[in-house]
Amino acid sequence: MDVLNIIGRTSPLFNSDIQKHDFIINHLVNSSSFLVIGGAGSIGQAVTKEIFKRNPKKLHVVDISENNLVELVRDIRSSLGYIEGSFKTFALDIGSVIYDAFIEADGEYDYVLNLSALKHVRSEKDPFTLMRMIEVNILNTLKTIQQAKEKGVKKYFCVSTDKAANPVNMMGASKRIMELFLMRESKDLSISTARFANVAFSDGSLLYGFNQRIQKRQPIVAPNDIKRYFVTPQESGELCLMSCLLGENRDIFFPKLSEELHLITFAEIAVKYLENLGFEVYECSSEDEARELVHTLPAKGMWPCYFTKSDTTGEKDFEEFFVDGEVLDMDRYHNLGIVKSSLQYNGPILDTFLTEIRAMRKAKAWDKNEMVDLFHGLIPGFDHKEKGRYLDAKM
Repeated sequence: MDVLNIIGRTSPLFNSDIQKHDFIINHLVNSSSFLVIGGAGSIGQAVTKEIFKRNPKKLHVVDISENNLVELVRDIRSSLGYIEGSFKTFALDIGSVIYDAFIEADGEYDYVLNLSALKHVRSEKDPFTLMRMIEVNILNTLKTIQQAKEKGVKKYFCVSTDKAANPVNMMGASKRIMELFLMRESKDLSISTARFANVAFSDGSLLYGFNQRIQKRQPIVAPNDIKRYFVTPQESGELCLMSCLLGENRDIFFPKLSEELHLITFAEIAVKYLENLGFEVYECSSEDEARELVHTLPAKGMWPCYFTKSDTTGEKDFEEFFVDGEVLDMDRYHNLGIVKSSLQYNGPILDTFLTEIRAMRKAKAWDKNEMVDLFHGLIPGFDHKEKGRYLDAKM
């Protein structure tokens, strides 16, 4: 599958930057040990492969998904083979005491890369999933940073999101709050991060869903008014590795906008995707029509699609990688920009946020409005739009 063509591109983004800094990247990897948290997700796997192929001294990968870890190992063995250093995977929940014991038993790493995240806007649909998102995106980040400090880790990398810039949903806001905590923690540990475009065909994404719909002989549905930037999985791994190894303390890396990287709607991608498979798009007027026609149209070289306007909570018309007032370095790299982050944080308000969240968890009782109010306390301009409708209510 020609992923670049499907996302409206002709060439990889970061080749020139990787080639220019290839020697120092290879040297740092070859002489260092790494822990990749959330390493079996789409970005985590991409990062793990970028590290593995440069022959690190030690590469340990932790993820909650046992099955994805198995596939990661099979993929690496089948494509890259073996390294002289230690390569091990561990199916662990980083929020558990078992993970704490794992860190106590070893924990000797030069670099810790945290790729674990709840990334879906739909995660705010109920208060329980929303609390899980706060746990993964904020609390577990703070926990693993503290462990990194205690173990004398040289550098901590944590993935953010483009949705953290002027957030309109709780997922983006949780990452913005995470960035505020990173600023405070970076006083005692060197930390860098990256704001991402969407990773094409990453697990659980709409484009990944296109593959699933084709395999299951089901219609394709996509919004025709939501525009996003897309990078390939390999580019996501390169972006993380560059930020981790070459980023200075508090640097936030992001892909520069260019003729190559531009906004494209999901509906446009659906058309390119189906053309790549040899199908012509047949636009339907309803979900029912699309479900009915999928039984007959594919045999005629057409695939039923239902393209609609977005009407669900938390969707933003377009994404951005930085906001007014942030200091940018656009000269260091050809296709990578850097936010020289100096996010202003209020320590007592951060502490109050943690106290309130922990009290809710201890009481095992909370509602979404309480949590939204807490988010507003940390992000005064947070423009949360509650529409009462979520993606789970759509095909």
